[in-house]
Amino acid sequence: MRLRLESHHTPMATEEISHPLFATLYDGLSPMEWLLAPHRRYLATDLEGRVLDVGAGAGAMFPHVVDERENDPEQPLEYHAVEPDPHMRKRASRSATEAGLEVVLRDERAESLPYPDDSFDVVLSGLVFCTIQDPDAALEEVARVLEPGGEFRFLEHVHADGWQGAGQNLLNPLWERLAGGCQLNRETVERFVCRDEFSAGELERLEFGVFPVNPIVRGTLYRTRERWLPG
Repeated sequence: MRLRLESHHTPMATEEISHPLFATLYDGLSPMEWLLAPHRRYLATDLEGRVLDVGAGAGAMFPHVVDERENDPEQPLEYHAVEPDPHMRKRASRSATEAGLEVVLRDERAESLPYPDDSFDVVLSGLVFCTIQDPDAALEEVARVLEPGGEFRFLEHVHADGWQGAGQNLLNPLWERLAGGCQLNRETVERFVCRDEFSAGELERLEFGVFPVNPIVRGTLYRTRERWLPG
């Protein structure tokens, strides 16, 4: 296994992202990860080619990628990941080593990915867009680095309906401070499917999880042949 850490700072990365307390507490969230395991495997199924894990966090995807590759270990895979928080990135490095996954891990943000256009076959997002500071810029970057026809696979918690949604709105300011910038009430899936850069594939709303981090939606979008350009 070879883990490569790279640094490539860009003009957009002006505000440091660092949440040491949340990174420390994250290790105690293993029961939630147990519930998420089959859905992370959905993201990891039949991966091949160049893959980018946007916002790798503590490396929760890494063991699932390794497990899924046991079904067809001959499939070529070049795995990249970005994670701007140094405390989470340290845990991701450890997770890659423990899982035996060869990964290039970079200290970058999703809003300013350091890769050429059309350079990945698949982009993965596992509970990431709730914390990204500028989700629209990040989604534009995902579209930019995906090759035409490439897959954007995601697993994200979203704003609930009814009293749960009202509760999320009420809790959000405190939750954001305690949970590393996580937003409870983003309309993430609507943001995804309304983009001209993507065409719809699979989309499934999963009624599980623990309030206030539910419901969760998973799915796959495909980069359209022509990328929308602003203006």
